[in-house]
Amino acid sequence: MQKVRAGVVGVGQMGQYHVGVYSELFNVELVGVADCDEDRVTAIAEKYKTIPVTDYHELLGAVDVVSIAVPTSLHYRVARDFLEAGVHVLLEKPMTHTLEEARKLFRLAEAQNVVLHVGHVERFNGAVQELKKIVQDPWLIESRRLGPFVPRIKEDGVILDIMIHDIDIILNLVHSPVRRMYALGKAIYTDHEDLANVQICFQNGCIANIIASRATEIKIRTMAITQRDAYIVLDYTDQDIRVHRQASSEHLVTRGALRYKQESLIERIFVHKENPLKLEIKHLIDCATEGAIRVVSVDEELRSLQVALQVLEILDKDGLV
Repeated sequence: MQKVRAGVVGVGQMGQYHVGVYSELFNVELVGVADCDEDRVTAIAEKYKTIPVTDYHELLGAVDVVSIAVPTSLHYRVARDFLEAGVHVLLEKPMTHTLEEARKLFRLAEAQNVVLHVGHVERFNGAVQELKKIVQDPWLIESRRLGPFVPRIKEDGVILDIMIHDIDIILNLVHSPVRRMYALGKAIYTDHEDLANVQICFQNGCIANIIASRATEIKIRTMAITQRDAYIVLDYTDQDIRVHRQASSEHLVTRGALRYKQESLIERIFVHKENPLKLEIKHLIDCATEGAIRVVSVDEELRSLQVALQVLEILDKDGLV
C-alpha cells in the first residue's frame, strides 16, 4: 500500500499537534514541515525525522495532503497555492477573515477535484458525536469556553479564535435559521475582544447563550442543553456527558417553611474517547483517498464562519465595553 505524502505549514503550537499526528499514522509519510522561523522548524523536523523548509512552496509537488496552521491572514494565500497544485488541504479555523475568500477556496477545491476541510476539531470529539444522538428540539443552550490568556494569539479575538467552535456545534444541533443575535465584548490584553457574550435566537424559539474568554484563570469547556425531557451537560475536556431527567417532585409543608423536594435520574453516557485531531486528520485522508463523505457540507462550513463574522460586525458597530 502506497503511503500518503503529508506536510504541515506552520509549526507553532497547533501545527506541532498536526505534525505529531501525521508521524503516528502508519499509512502516512511525513515528507516535510514548513515555517518562517528557521530555528523552530529545524527543531521540529529533527524531532520527527522529516525535512524542514522555510518556504512552503518547496512542499508543492511533494505532498498529497497538507495541514495549514499559519496566522489567519495568510490562510487564503497558502491554501490557494496548495489547492491549485492539486493538494488536499486541512485548513485550521478560522478559515479566512472574509466569507468571499472562503467561498473562493471551496470553489477552487471543487474545480481541482481535491478535498478542503476546516479544522473544527470539536466535531470529532466523541462526546459531541454522542450529543447529537440525544439532543432533540432544544429550548436553551448554554456554552462556556473559558481559559487564561495565551500571548501567541495576536490577530484574532475570542470570537474567531475559540467561540467559533461552539457556534459551529450549536448550528448543527439547532436545525433552524438564526433570527437575531446580540453580542457584548471586552478587550483586556489585546486590541480585540478577549471575552465575549453572544446570544443567538433561532426562528424555532431556541435560545443559545455563548460565553468565551481568554481572561479567566481556569480552563472550562462545557455546554448545557435544556429540552423537554432532559437537561444535558457536556464537558469537552473530560469527553463526558450526563443527562438529568426528572423522577419525582413534591411540596413539603412544615411549621417553619414550605420546602420543595425534587429527585432526578442521572444517566452517564458512554463516550468512546480518542484523540479528536487524529480522527479529524484520518477523516481528511479517508475523504482524499477513499472518497469518504465529509462530516459536514460546504454550506455548513460556510454558515459557521458567516455567523461568527456577523457577531464581529455587531461588536464593531456597538463597540467593546
